Amino acid sequence: MGTLAVTENTQHDATRRNPLLEAAHEEMIKFERKENEFRKKDRQERAAELHLPLDAIKVH
Repeated sequence: MGTLAVTENTQHDATRRNPLLEAAHEEMIKFERKENEFRKKDRQERAAELHLPLDAIKVH
């Protein structure tokens, strides 16, 4: 019976943590998008300051 209680608790904990993990993952995705947008804008601004043809250069 001790094993059954541990299994139930483990499943309950996993179920309870799942929404937290999902929320954390979504926040990380939002952060990464903002970071990528910031880097792209920063590259464009620096290219403009240096008068570089950013469109002609393949930037990933």
